Amino acid sequence: MIYHTWSMVGLMLWIRYALLRARPWRSLKTIYSEHLESPGTKAYTRRQAHELFKDFRSVSIETVLSHGDLLSSGAGQRHQGAALSLARRIWPRALIRTLLPGCGLFMLITAQK
Repeated sequence: MIYHTWSMVGLMLWIRYALLRARPWRSLKTIYSEHLESPGTKAYTRRQAHELFKDFRSVSIETVLSHGDLLSSGAGQRHQGAALSLARRIWPRALIRTLLPGCGLFMLITAQK
């Protein structure tokens, strides 16, 4: 598993740490590196994941919606607040599952050398 760049988690982090701080030019790469997990955390697009596994004979990539994408569990201490509490109550989980199943944070990769 590697993190997927184009995820709902990425969008929420970008809104919080770029848009709402009047810095909409901040890249998702920077946002993930500074705010997702530990310093330097990386996320990849599907194309970048294929590039990472280009020397493998068979590669299967599946993107999975995580509890973070669906706001269905607790968040880390630094991500708490009134906005998150409100978002949890109104978050359109069913709509995201139906319309955006490929926008999950987890990219699962199966490959054969």
